[in-house]
Amino acid sequence: MKKFVVRQPIFDVKQNVFAYELLFRSALEDFFSHDDLDQASSSVIVDSFFSIGIELLTGGKRAFLSATRDTLVKGYIALLPPEQAVVEILEGVEPDAEVIAACQELKKAGYMIALDDFVYTNKIKPLTDLADIIKVDFLATPSPEERKGLVDWFSPKGIKMLAEKVETREEFEQAVKQGYKYFQGAFFSMPQIIPGKDVPAFKLNYLRIVDAINQPNVDLGKIETIIKQEASLTYKLLRYLNSAFFGLRSEVKSIRHALTYLGLREVKRWVSLIATASMGEDKPAELVVSALIRARFCESIGGKVGMKNREADLFLMGMFSRMDAILDRPMASILAEIPISEDIKSALLQGKNRLRDVYEAVLAYEKGDWEAFSASAAKLKLNEDDGPDLYVSSVKWAKEVFQL
Repeated sequence: MKKFVVRQPIFDVKQNVFAYELLFRSALEDFFSHDDLDQASSSVIVDSFFSIGIELLTGGKRAFLSATRDTLVKGYIALLPPEQAVVEILEGVEPDAEVIAACQELKKAGYMIALDDFVYTNKIKPLTDLADIIKVDFLATPSPEERKGLVDWFSPKGIKMLAEKVETREEFEQAVKQGYKYFQGAFFSMPQIIPGKDVPAFKLNYLRIVDAINQPNVDLGKIETIIKQEASLTYKLLRYLNSAFFGLRSEVKSIRHALTYLGLREVKRWVSLIATASMGEDKPAELVVSALIRARFCESIGGKVGMKNREADLFLMGMFSRMDAILDRPMASILAEIPISEDIKSALLQGKNRLRDVYEAVLAYEKGDWEAFSASAAKLKLNEDDGPDLYVSSVKWAKEVFQL
């Protein structure tokens, strides 16, 4: 049985990753009734937790796992390590006697309990008495007074408040001021565009490097000269090639040796990767990691749908899809300055082409929008069941690269 899983980061006030929410789907969901599905989904969560490997998915951070009534009362959650699992009780779960008893047992065993899409009613009070974290949907709770009121009511009880579906920098900053401790949403990956703001010199230098290596008819000699002008780029490239990741028998000691080993196509790809990561050093680390995952995921899907000759372009598209947030500039103005292929630019600016089809499949998977992913996979003629393996391998690859 194929298991679909995607992770979504949850940040603290310093924009460091506190945990990941894991969203699951089983291939069985297409065939089971709702009652059967509840049990099947619960089993998938536990099975995936162990078979895929929680360390790979969360890097040692906590994992928020959606808990249905079935998951709670049948004891599935108790199979997971309490120091890693956060039990996220879905808003539709009725707090009857069995559910409350199950939550009390989990609490005694050391599990953290979170309440999802929180709306206060009297009948939910037994759950708030057990909760460690309450998640407030900022889209469904648009009133700043109501958002602040929930913090004022529950924080004195020792409950940490989590703002979810935080889509803008302004909402994030407002939530911090209101006393929220954790944050989930697209705010970290959205550009904070300030009129008249210049790109810092060091980022501009890396942008010029990416520009130069993507010029037509560029040769290895020119790339060698470019890399040597940036000491940190030289260091990172040699360190990367000499890592256990490559497993080379002899040490790479020169830029020329590195370029010859990789070849022009791969050099362009890796210099783009390193330059992008360097430009994002003053941003939340998760922003760069997500760009790495997305680049690899785009590339991997391309190899499955007859686009092997475009893998390098798909990789570059995925990397550049986060460039607006890294540089805090509109995507259109960034792309206007770099001579990457027109279909990459079009794909990133919501044009319609084959690259965009891959990009939309990746975006759907990242959001856990399984219906949209199925539609995109069908359009690409991608075996939908390949998605989980490609995604998990992309996460693993990004983790290894980012730690080099």
